[in-house]
Amino acid sequence: MDKKIGFDNDKYLKMQSEHIRERISQFGDKLYLEFGGKLFDDFHASRVLPGFKPDSKLQMLLQLKDEAEIVIVINSGDIEKNKVRGDLGITYDVDVIRLYNIFSKIGLYVSSVVLTQYEGQASADAFQQRLEALGIKVYHHYHIKGYPSNIPHIMSDEGYGKNDFIETSRHLVVITAPGPGSGKMATCLSQLYHEQKRGIKAGYAKFETFPIWNIPLRHPVNIAYEAATSDLNDVNMIDPFHLEAYGETTVNYNRDVEIFPVLNAMFEKIYGESPYKSPTDMGVNMAGNCIIDNDVVCEASRQEIIRRYYVALCGRRQGLVKDDEIVKLELMMKQTGVTPDDRKVVQFALSKEQATGAPAAAMELPDGTVITGKTSNLLGASSALLLNALKYLGGIDDEVLLMSPQVIEPIQNLKVGHLGSINPRLHTDETLLALSICATTSDTAKLAMDQIAGLRGCEVHSTVILSPVDERIFKRLGINVTCEPKYQK
Repeated sequence: MDKKIGFDNDKYLKMQSEHIRERISQFGDKLYLEFGGKLFDDFHASRVLPGFKPDSKLQMLLQLKDEAEIVIVINSGDIEKNKVRGDLGITYDVDVIRLYNIFSKIGLYVSSVVLTQYEGQASADAFQQRLEALGIKVYHHYHIKGYPSNIPHIMSDEGYGKNDFIETSRHLVVITAPGPGSGKMATCLSQLYHEQKRGIKAGYAKFETFPIWNIPLRHPVNIAYEAATSDLNDVNMIDPFHLEAYGETTVNYNRDVEIFPVLNAMFEKIYGESPYKSPTDMGVNMAGNCIIDNDVVCEASRQEIIRRYYVALCGRRQGLVKDDEIVKLELMMKQTGVTPDDRKVVQFALSKEQATGAPAAAMELPDGTVITGKTSNLLGASSALLLNALKYLGGIDDEVLLMSPQVIEPIQNLKVGHLGSINPRLHTDETLLALSICATTSDTAKLAMDQIAGLRGCEVHSTVILSPVDERIFKRLGINVTCEPKYQK
């Protein structure tokens, strides 16, 4: 049984690309489109808007690929700090190359990379050499004193004028980045300044999936966005400029509302008058028009808030998250009327741990069935859970051994005897590799392997914080994981 759909992805692709074309036509020569959030693999959106495909924004851009080029922006300070993208576990500079390869492979033109906040950092210079060795053009943008409030200085030869002018050739220039704080907006505005000096009327627009501007402020989808960005102190709010200009209530977030008077003054300086009356006017997001089942997206969003809460609890246990972030997430759960008990798999996992006296895990499958896994001498709880779920999906009797101890024991001996591991139990990656080997001689093991795609989108809860290996495997399988904030003893 498939999960319920609450979002019309096909309608979204068509409506979004048409709306962007309309925005391009409003400006004479060129549109700089700031792409917020994940351009590729937007898993948050796919979780809170069931039916939204993680690569929807990428597919939408493909409909505009003959008109569009992409510029990837990265903060030089983030290169220096080896900043990591939490969902993928890779540094921002590695992600820039990953994004470049993905875009290029599917036929989107990436014209350059911009190193923002550049101050001659050695790591940024090394990264530039790496990019240029791959044939990628690199530009520098600098720290501007008084940014963003000192508009006369910013809009001068010592401000934006000091930045490299990014050479572009197409009507739509998409500015994207591996994560927040990369300098996308400043890059767009710098280009408007340079284009205006060259006699070209270029426009600016912003594409942020969240918060969704045309649904209520305290709608669970918008609260789930606050939960996802609780570490950034983003707060959704009514756009006061839009309300004053049009008498309409729309939703934006604090950073855009705070910066709008500055942007408005910059637009007036560049164009003579501002093309926008509000932060909402700057946006081009059509997602709110494509929700087809409000109840489904509300429930999905509530579940996302609970997941974020568990992630934060584990982050606090690891010394990465402060108490005030936990308090904010507890308030969001209260606002949406949920508690941790509303995550179905939690109680199943805890009950299994209580019954066995060892770490356990539970998985909710698409049909609502909950499968559990326990710790044994051969397998960790996560590995046992995966095998039990694959058995269920393949209609294989629970008593059937997919892998005999004779297959598992040599792997354990290798781990402990030669690779220095203390824990002999198989992790999820080792379990899947062993299962794939067994599938060459066992039809039952092959049947189990054939079910792996059915795990995508399933919910899992572990009674202990997972090892990095198990967490990474679950993510790669597309499984949504939460953990109790404690370590396995």
